[in-house]
Amino acid sequence: MNCLIIDDQLLSRAVLKEMIALDQSLKLVGECTNALDALKELQSNKIDLVFTDIAMPGMSGMELAERLKGTRPLIIFTTSLPQYAVDAFNLNVVDFLVKPIGASSFLKAVEKAKVMFSLTEEQANVSRNNEFIFIRVSNTLKSIKTSEIFYLEAKGDHVKFYLQDQIYSIHSTLISVEQKLPVDVFFRVHRSFIINLNKIDKIEGGTLIINKQLVPIANAYRTALYKRLQIV
Repeated sequence: MNCLIIDDQLLSRAVLKEMIALDQSLKLVGECTNALDALKELQSNKIDLVFTDIAMPGMSGMELAERLKGTRPLIIFTTSLPQYAVDAFNLNVVDFLVKPIGASSFLKAVEKAKVMFSLTEEQANVSRNNEFIFIRVSNTLKSIKTSEIFYLEAKGDHVKFYLQDQIYSIHSTLISVEQKLPVDVFFRVHRSFIINLNKIDKIEGGTLIINKQLVPIANAYRTALYKRLQIV
């Protein structure tokens, strides 16, 4: 599992890095000193498990967990504030570890995360083979055929679904949504855009024309896109 550490204390980050190294199934992708930087990291990289402190400058770990509710990353709180335990578990986090954290309690929490991760992986695999996905609109779950999605755009902590005549916006990350889409049809062309390959009308320079809308192609994705399109 790809992991991210969020803690404003250097010593705490160092301790967590040592403990993560104890389990070969964990891969530390990055570390952040605050929640705002962590949000950017989560939008840019595939993160499966987050170890976050609670009391941090700016946005707290609790506020971060609230914003991430319903998205992919699993969360383990690592804090010196035990009074937040009840509130934390109401956010459906994996575990709540109080500093100083022992190796035994850390590894037990990781095992719980592995079980939850395997379940979400199975659900994601089922979803990726389906012809539709569900999105939350107000207080209801709406079914959308993946074949009707033209492209998706990340806007802050929301993702917009562009269909023929409708646009839906959900609270999520682009990476989280991407993991639930059929990989043979959808392709990321930009940090903020994923397209349905079957909906491309034409390509002009570094821009895709889809349903009369302009979608940018980032240089980092251009070569891979052209290979997928089998341009002759």
